[in-house]
Amino acid sequence: MGEASKDMNFATILLFLVAIATCTSPSSALRDLASGTSTEFIRTSCNKTTYPLLCFRSLSSFAAAIQTSPKLLASTALDVTLENACSASAMMANLSRSQGLKPREAAAMQDCVELLSDTVDELRRSIAEMKDPKGHDFEMMISDVQTWVSAALTNEDTCSDGFAGKEMNGKVKTAVRARIVTLSHLTSNALALINAYASLHG
Repeated sequence: MGEASKDMNFATILLFLVAIATCTSPSSALRDLASGTSTEFIRTSCNKTTYPLLCFRSLSSFAAAIQTSPKLLASTALDVTLENACSASAMMANLSRSQGLKPREAAAMQDCVELLSDTVDELRRSIAEMKDPKGHDFEMMISDVQTWVSAALTNEDTCSDGFAGKEMNGKVKTAVRARIVTLSHLTSNALALINAYASLHG
């Protein structure tokens, strides 16, 4: 094969690669732009919550699904909070069956199990109402959701308060309160995002 032929083949391959790049780059760039826009939307929205870093960390991986929708952002925050609440509830149920708990600890643990069960129920009702208002007008729907999520937050705070005091086992108290604090922060953030969504319809 002559030098001219080699140069021609090289030029052909180069043109082919350029053509591929030309065809694929715009869509790839658009995807990157959309992803960046969604992520920035989540960051900006989370900055208005009480715990912005936790908010962004818990929701940024859902950027593709959320896009720039305040409703989807609030709904996703509820989904994440419910998942955390279910996990915390299961942990609390297991701890409540632990051997060697002091009477005060056992009572506080049982209260938490009941409170978190209510929290899970309230979050599930909120998620269902956000997805399917069942003919309610927007104001009634959002009012119900705000009431339920606020009640869930109160339950979590009550559970955490039950483990205050020096008479509680240090390890048990630390494990419970750390888990409940995270859950209450997620719930607080979800409520803030719900309120922000509601304000758009005011």
